Parts: sequence; C-alpha cells; structure tokens
Amino acid sequence: MKKYLIAGLGNIGSEYVGTRHNIGFQILDHLAQDASVDFEPDRLGEVARIKKKGRILICLKPSTYMNRSGKAVRYWMEKEKIPRENLLVVTDDLNLPFGTLRLKTKGSDGGHNGLKDIQTVLGHTSYCRFRFGIGSDFDRGRQVDYVLGTWSDTELETMPERLKRSTELIHSFVFAGTAITMNTFNGT
Repeated sequence: MKKYLIAGLGNIGSEYVGTRHNIGFQILDHLAQDASVDFEPDRLGEVARIKKKGRILICLKPSTYMNRSGKAVRYWMEKEKIPRENLLVVTDDLNLPFGTLRLKTKGSDGGHNGLKDIQTVLGHTSYCRFRFGIGSDFDRGRQVDYVLGTWSDTELETMPERLKRSTELIHSFVFAGTAITMNTFNGT
C-alpha cells in the first residue's frame, strides 16, 4: 500500500483550540472524522491512520508546537518510509483571503515559522504544502493576536463547507496527484 504523511500544523493546548493558527489541526480532525477514525497519542504527536483504496494516510498533529514541527515531520517520514513527494503539510496562510485553498509543490516558508522549521530540519523546500487562507484583517503590530485569535462569526458560518472542501483537496492530492489537485482547488 502506498503511504502518505499528512501533517497538520498547530499548537497543542486548550488555549489554541479554535484559533486561526491551528487550522492544520482542525482540517485533520475533519479528515479523520469523515473517515471515522480517531487520533491516538504517539511519538511527537497524535496520529490517525486512514486506509482507503490501496493508500494509507498517516495523519499527524505534531505535539512539538508550531515552531518545532520539523522534528515530528522528519521522525514520521523516516519511521514510515514516506517519500518526499508523499508528504503534505497543512497550514494557515495570512497572505490568502479567508477560506482560500492553495496547494504548492515547493516554495519558501512565506514567513511561517512552522514551515521554516520543517524546511530547516528536512534541508529542502521540495515538499507539498496545502495553505488555508486566514486573511489579514488586523492592525499593524497585531499579527500575533490575530493569528492566535479565534474565528469570527462570519468565518465560523462558512467553516463547515471550507473544511469539507479541504478534505476533498487532501483526497485529490492522494488519489489524483498534485497537478490535477492544483488545477481543481487552487484559488477556490
């Protein structure tokens, strides 16, 4: 069976639940719930395994905090022998309007500390990343408060549809590949 590592970035702890910065965890929770599987505590994070149509999706929510995500990602890639092209990192993006989805096969960290750490630990930028737009509706100097803040009522109203669409993007990545997924989902 072909294996994939789907790493959703976020911070552990009840104070971070429902914050914009934890959308990676939230998307993976939705993916696992949709597949009727549960996350279990494991080394360097919580892990859920989804088996579907000859594929195994190893869903990882690192317990290393956002800024040290690379250690958990590298450990699970090595442990499960996941090839670079089968890694998908799910993260928030301030540069995209709320709910906008974007899959990229490589690129910079875009100022995101979680991606920066993964890039440093893996020693390259050639891995797929799924960016979920959180918008940038904050005053100068208030970025941290915004990113670690909770969703607005308007955002929460559309969140179920956005989570469903995000799950569809991940399934497309696994079953249809990056080119088709980017053409189908980027900017939606």
